[in-house]
Amino acid sequence: MKNKYINKVGLAMAVVVLFFEIGVANAQYVSNNYAANEVFFGIGGTGFNAESSTHYLSQVSVGETGVGSETGGSRYSAVAGFNTYDQPFLAFVVNTGNVDLGPLAPSTAATANATFWVRDYQSTGYAVITNATPPKTASHTMTNLTTPTSSIPGNEQFGINLEANTSPVSFGAAPVQQPDSSFSYGQVATGYNTPNYYEYIPGSEIAYSNKSSGETDYTISFLYNVSATTPTGLYVFNDMLIATGTY
Repeated sequence: MKNKYINKVGLAMAVVVLFFEIGVANAQYVSNNYAANEVFFGIGGTGFNAESSTHYLSQVSVGETGVGSETGGSRYSAVAGFNTYDQPFLAFVVNTGNVDLGPLAPSTAATANATFWVRDYQSTGYAVITNATPPKTASHTMTNLTTPTSSIPGNEQFGINLEANTSPVSFGAAPVQQPDSSFSYGQVATGYNTPNYYEYIPGSEIAYSNKSSGETDYTISFLYNVSATTPTGLYVFNDMLIATGTY
C-alpha cells in the first residue's frame, strides 16, 4: 500500500497592508465664536515647529509638566504634551512574504513564523483578524483546530498562536512593545495566547488593543501536522490579515 503524505506545502502569505488616516469629525474645543483643534497652556512649547537640517528632523519642547496618555473607559481618551496631533491614524505592516515548508510527513510536525506590527493613535484601540481558508489543494482542505490544542504528530492539524513556544519545537515569540509597555498596549486575543496550544478559526480576532497604542510587534506561529491518510498534493495557505481601528 502506498504511504500517503503531503509532498509539499506552500505557505503563501497574501496580506492586506493597511495604512490610513481618519479625519476628525468635529473640532476638539468649540463654541459659537471659535473652534480649535489643538490647545496650548504654559510656556516653552514649540508646538509643531520642527528643527531640521539635511541629516535630521526633530520637534522640540521645553518645560512640559505633563506628558503621556489618559483614558476613561470607552468615554474619552487624551494625550498630553506639546508635540501631540489631533488626527487619528492606524499603521499596520506585515513583514513576511512567502514561506515554503517543503515536504511534510506524519511522523513530524512542521512549523513556520510570520511577523507584523501595529501602531495607532487617537483611537479607543484596534483589532486584527485573520480571514482565510485553511491550507488546501484543489480537492482537500486541511483540518483546522477550532479550540486551543497541542501538537499531535500523525493527526491532521492546522493552527496558529502568537506566543513563544517550546513544542513541537522552540519557535515563535510573545508580543514585543515598542519602545516599552508604558507606551504600547497590544495584546494577543483569547484562543491564540497560550504557548504550545494552537487554534485557527477564519474570521477570528488574533490581536488587539483597548486604547491608542505605540508599536506592538507580533509573531504568528503556524503549526502543521498530517496523517497517513491526508491526501498528497501542494497545499497553499493565503492568509489575509485585516487591522481595524476603533473610534
